[in-house]
Amino acid sequence: MDVMSSVVDPGAGAASERIAADLRARILMGEIAPGERIRQEEVAERLGASRIPVREALRMLSAEGLVELETNKGARVPRLDEREVEVLYRMRERIEPLALIESMPHLSESDLQRIEGIQEQIEQGVDVPTFLTLDREFHLATYAGCATDQLLASVTRLWNSTQHYRRAFMMINGPGRQWIVNAEHRLLLDALTRNDAEDAERYLVGHIRRTRMELTKHPEIFTP
Repeated sequence: MDVMSSVVDPGAGAASERIAADLRARILMGEIAPGERIRQEEVAERLGASRIPVREALRMLSAEGLVELETNKGARVPRLDEREVEVLYRMRERIEPLALIESMPHLSESDLQRIEGIQEQIEQGVDVPTFLTLDREFHLATYAGCATDQLLASVTRLWNSTQHYRRAFMMINGPGRQWIVNAEHRLLLDALTRNDAEDAERYLVGHIRRTRMELTKHPEIFTP
């Protein structure tokens, strides 16, 4: 075998990461909507890359739950119905408390200060896009001490899969219901500060469950 052919091009990996980061941000911000196809040639032209790193980037995003790959059809952002989203939220109610409990013993004082700082930014009255970014940072920071990569990957995938519907819900109810989110975040932060796993688990389950129940009141969110 030609020795040079077995050498991995480090530039290809960097290009794939760059493309994945661009597409990830656009999907999470809603610029690419559920059901919308992602055409490799268009991405390659826009970002000045070949199709090979684009294909690898799409495989990375598929593993994260942000796109689905279809044979002979390329990639698209998944569109979920109301029942599918409800099941995903029920999964979150079970998996995220486990990640939190696994994380809590390893959260340092500086970690808790960072989490509180994120909440303080939320309480300044930010717009919906900024809230979604900070809310994600807040919760993922509470799981940062979890040492089980598979568990953290599952949590991130569920967050990615429900992002669009969380955004749609916040666009409808966000401004008037923000005080509830802040109160629930503060309860959770208090439990973390006291290192009370039982309270932390209870508050987190209720926090996720409330959003799930509120989503059932807005079937229009799931209309293509």
